[in-house]
Amino acid sequence: MSRDRRRPVALALMDTQIKSNAEQILVIDDDVELCKLVTRYLTREGFQIEAVHGGASGAERALSGNYALVVLDVMMPGVNGFDVLRRIRAESRIPVLMLTAKGDALDRVLGLEMGADDYLPKPFNPQELVARIRAILRRAKPDHSEGGQSAAPLVVGDIEMDSGARVVRRQGEVVNLTSVEFDLLEALLHAAGQVVGREKLTRDVLGREFSPFDRSIDTHVCNLRKKIGLLADGTERIKGVRGIGYLYALPSPSGRGSG
Repeated sequence: MSRDRRRPVALALMDTQIKSNAEQILVIDDDVELCKLVTRYLTREGFQIEAVHGGASGAERALSGNYALVVLDVMMPGVNGFDVLRRIRAESRIPVLMLTAKGDALDRVLGLEMGADDYLPKPFNPQELVARIRAILRRAKPDHSEGGQSAAPLVVGDIEMDSGARVVRRQGEVVNLTSVEFDLLEALLHAAGQVVGREKLTRDVLGREFSPFDRSIDTHVCNLRKKIGLLADGTERIKGVRGIGYLYALPSPSGRGSG
């Protein structure tokens, strides 16, 4: 009898522990019904969801809560998604997935330029939403090597990257990057001096197959260039190779950029 009485209590405690370990996601969207659907679907996928239906309150919650990721709608009355993203990026590097109107390429580019990690056009397949969220969260997690030992920093010229702590320094100064920008730079540094195709970057960095109409990688490269600056000779560190991809230029022995 006593053992049987303890079982429901034990199960309840296990359920509470599972919920507490679930990654928390904040959804900011004025569409209440959509939020309910997203909440039900993502909860079944093991996430904890909180929904906020206004831009101002959403920005406040994003900055005050302990969330793994924010799903943010662009089209909201009053304080829109871009205003919210601007407020978030002024204080936080929390990953942000933007929901944009179908076919509105301008919103997508603008969101990425402002620091969004990715976007998803409405209406969307819930499975695609989960796939995008999981890809972003994988990128955002620190990478710890086996045995608890941190891998040696990756150094190319005056750029030093600590993959374990996910920190990048240029000439000793920390450069604040989004999770996508960090992974993009890491991929280019590992292949420094070689061209990396846009298809490979899209697959490895964004976690999805390349589409000729998807300019996300190009926008992220543009943002990354602005943040890491030029080589000592005034040329771009990341060089575009038309129709193929991008190359991180190896510095010359004299410290000046190559070709």
